[in-house]
Amino acid sequence: MSPTRVHPRQALFDATEATPALPVCDHYAGVPLRMHKSLQMQADLGPVFDVTLDCEDGAPVGGEAEHAHLVGELVMSSSNAHGRVGARVHPFDHPSFDADVSTLIKIAGGQLAYLMVPKVQSFAQAQDAVTAIDRALLENGHEHTVPVHVLIETHGALRDADRIAAHPRIESLSFGLMDFVSAHRGAIPQAGMSAAGQFEHPLVLRAKLEISAACHAHLKTPSHCVVTEFKKLDLLRAAAQKASRQLGYLRMWSIHPDQVRPIVEAFAPTVAETDQAIEILLAAQANEWAPISHRDTLHDRASYRYFWHVLERALRTGQDLPIEVRQAFFSDDVGARS
Repeated sequence: MSPTRVHPRQALFDATEATPALPVCDHYAGVPLRMHKSLQMQADLGPVFDVTLDCEDGAPVGGEAEHAHLVGELVMSSSNAHGRVGARVHPFDHPSFDADVSTLIKIAGGQLAYLMVPKVQSFAQAQDAVTAIDRALLENGHEHTVPVHVLIETHGALRDADRIAAHPRIESLSFGLMDFVSAHRGAIPQAGMSAAGQFEHPLVLRAKLEISAACHAHLKTPSHCVVTEFKKLDLLRAAAQKASRQLGYLRMWSIHPDQVRPIVEAFAPTVAETDQAIEILLAAQANEWAPISHRDTLHDRASYRYFWHVLERALRTGQDLPIEVRQAFFSDDVGARS
């Protein structure tokens, strides 16, 4: 790239607009065999999805300490090929929360991509969880921070979603469909937990929209909930497309290896969208980011920002971008960040 060509990150955004470039799929695994298989799959496919090793639902009752130790060792192992492995701990008010955090930070504090805190009840509890994580980092001699993700699945957390998303240490909010529906004491029918029904019930849809809006307001990543019908990939694809295209989600949970590729594909821009973004961004850069006309449509920095996000998502989802595009925009960080 010519030294006179200004990169879109410098031309279109300021420092306050920096956002975490998270993979579009967050794959959960808690059983040892599945954890190993998930890490191998990530090593093979590349960092187009994260692996979250589960200390909450994955830990056997009475074996929580041993399970957390295993998770920490896996994060530190050579199987963590891309540095995109995080862990879900027990809820803040669970007896195992402090032990989970202490063990994971002690063993793998330097390699954890993030920690997911489930069943948060309020902003105050989210703050307490972050404080506990940061205290464990200091006690173990770490000067860096570990990003914190929060699972919104209670009435209190949904009420405080905007404040939680605004917290500077919180990187992403996820929607916990199953517990959220259950918290309504049967008022939301079982269909509200299904692949299609979760997009139809007004209370569920409201929760999804509030979480997505809160994240975008504070430049955080909204992560969509699970589809439990894991063998019905047509339902998964439809849900992923709705989450991405209609509700503004930038990421989605996977609970089965077969769900990973369809989620990545659904959240990726189409080839036509990527091609359009490339054409407009290259022309804009050549024109020093002044307005241009492209196919009889005026474009300026507002639309350039949109097309830059499209191109970043294409990179994150593993699309094969032309060499001139990689050289112009991603020569320093292809595969590392967007």
